[in-house]
Amino acid sequence: MKNPQNKRSVTTGTNAEHARLHNRRVILEAIRQNGRLTRADLTRLTSLTAQTISNIVTELQEEGALLAHAAEKGGRGQPPVPLSLNPDGGYSIGIHVEQHRIIGVLLDLLGHTVAQVTLTVSYPTFEQALPLILDTVRSFREQRPKGRFLGVGIALPGPFSVEGMTAVGPTAMSGWDAADIAQRLQQTVGLPVLIENDATAAAMGERLYGVASELNNFVHLFIGSGLGAGLYLDNRLYSGHWHNAGEIGHMTVIPGGKACDCGNQGCLERYISIAALLEHLGLPAEHDLGAWDANDEALNTRVELWLDEAAPALRQAINILESVLDPQTILISGFLPETLLARLMARLEPLSRSISSRSDRKHPRIQMGTAGQDAVALGAAALMILAEISPDYEALLKPE
Repeated sequence: MKNPQNKRSVTTGTNAEHARLHNRRVILEAIRQNGRLTRADLTRLTSLTAQTISNIVTELQEEGALLAHAAEKGGRGQPPVPLSLNPDGGYSIGIHVEQHRIIGVLLDLLGHTVAQVTLTVSYPTFEQALPLILDTVRSFREQRPKGRFLGVGIALPGPFSVEGMTAVGPTAMSGWDAADIAQRLQQTVGLPVLIENDATAAAMGERLYGVASELNNFVHLFIGSGLGAGLYLDNRLYSGHWHNAGEIGHMTVIPGGKACDCGNQGCLERYISIAALLEHLGLPAEHDLGAWDANDEALNTRVELWLDEAAPALRQAINILESVLDPQTILISGFLPETLLARLMARLEPLSRSISSRSDRKHPRIQMGTAGQDAVALGAAALMILAEISPDYEALLKPE
């Protein structure tokens, strides 16, 4: 058995009775980070008393969250019993509601994808989307009829509750700006509901399932109908006081430039977003880029003209983000076809000089995200799992 001294350090617990929930999370997170652990390992790693460990472990086993494995032989006395997270000990649902699709994922307690569904829609209002969300949740629950469901994470385009910006422009979907959305959804689905900005959820998706798994500070640019940035800073999500941090789509990059539905001119997403691309190509807003023909020469010529306009605007935004946040890297992904995203990435080089222009950096200044188009839904579902097992969950989402 490994010496617990070499195991990954975890948040320590407290023996105060009022902190039982925190202590549960400490134990679950210790096992998640280190794999199988015995009660003695947990005592050493968490600073909780043996009695507290025993009580909580028994409780978690009875709930089905932990599995006990064959006792390890060797040494004196009663052989220790390793414990691990039970993948079937809890399930989480993530829903990404976007202008043209609703993506749903079902994750087990280890974050593995159990099921996934994509529904085609067109600017769904809340009332139109609600039955689709309910059907998705119902279908997932039927696949695990005896499962313990932790909740539903729902990710939406922002910004939230901003007069003149919410529910306007290419990201607008009617009815989603009501203050009681989360409460209505929770009452309807019968599970806890968390609503998060789509770019923030995408950042968590990349952190857990993509190229950012070893990063502590990064920005994730998500290109959808609009443009948003998910901020993962000092090993936690940063969402701002009103959960609108990273709404860079309405950052002015070209003063006096193209008029935006928000009332300003020269907003970034007027140049770099799927809506901006379709407008440049003369295609309707509901056009499906999934049918993209990379061999269409006439189309490619027009795309090059769009890149001439989009790349400088995004390059300027990257320079600002680097100067303000000093990230390890900036990830770029979204609903652009992969071949087109690769062309955009290439056109961004060379980047403007900034504080990120360092010879000792371990990661490129920009790189393509790898979690795929499900990143937002995965991140939304993962946030519900973290609410169950992470002792730093409140800090993880703390707006500061």
